[in-house]
Amino acid sequence: MRTAKSESAGKLGLGIHVLCYVLANVAQVIVWVLYDSEHFFWPMWSIVFWGIGLAFHFWTAMRRPTMKTEY
Repeated sequence: MRTAKSESAGKLGLGIHVLCYVLANVAQVIVWVLYDSEHFFWPMWSIVFWGIGLAFHFWTAMRRPTMKTEY
């Protein structure tokens, strides 16, 4: 069962995950622009695949709790 405390902790964890995602990918794009902009856009792999993981984290943190029956 999800409590209000676990729900707020999940949202805090999601916020930290989003912040890390944005900062890391911005840093990678900056490195790419400064040193390798004439070649393949390699930060795309981190943006796409980490973004998929972030989408799953968002989905699990924001879904409504399901009703469970206990016997």
